[in-house]
Amino acid sequence: MIIIDATDLIAGRLASWVAKLALEGETIRIVNAEKTVISGRRNSTIKEFVKRINRGNALAGPFHPKRADRILKRIIRGMIPYKKERGAKAFKRIKTYLGVPSELKDKAKTIKEFQLNNSNIQRYITLQDLSRQLGGRA
Repeated sequence: MIIIDATDLIAGRLASWVAKLALEGETIRIVNAEKTVISGRRNSTIKEFVKRINRGNALAGPFHPKRADRILKRIIRGMIPYKKERGAKAFKRIKTYLGVPSELKDKAKTIKEFQLNNSNIQRYITLQDLSRQLGGRA
């Protein structure tokens, strides 16, 4: 089992790496999902997510998450063939958490190569901020 502390990790890079590991058969737990960042301008990122949420019908879908941990899991789902058997099994092996659950304390590891480097990226929004803007909790 791989336990990842997602603090200051870039969501897209983390998601592609996690998707690949899950398809290879690894079990993955991601803690502090609300501290993951999406690079780009804050206002345009919020507008893009609001536009996605407002699309469709509230009763018939498409349904988009508003909680930070579920937003991250949805980003990962976009990188897995989740409608096929192999992808569905891989997707079930991935769990995301707000904060750190007591059973995973002191086990989480930070992945340095996907970490936010302030000299490279000045514009970003955390999933926690995005979730609050969308009306979710996190």
